[in-house]
Amino acid sequence: MSFFGGGGMQAQQAINPQNIAMAEQELEMVTDLFNRIADSCYNKCVSKTYEQGDLTQGEAVCIDRCVAKFIDVNTKVGEKMQQMGQQK
Repeated sequence: MSFFGGGGMQAQQAINPQNIAMAEQELEMVTDLFNRIADSCYNKCVSKTYEQGDLTQGEAVCIDRCVAKFIDVNTKVGEKMQQMGQQK
């Protein structure tokens, strides 16, 4: 008896290489999105002269708004592209 997945052979058969490739691609896309958000919002909102160890209230508010807008726009662009793909 195995504590991980019920049985060794059944768990191995359930692994689909196509699903793994899709999961890896999705992880890469999410990582890319995170990095673009971090770079963009950092450059826009964080002062280049570090006067304090923590973010100021203004920087924190700016980052919150920047991230929200970035995600909103990314979602809208994705939906629009999906609609365009369905019309073909």
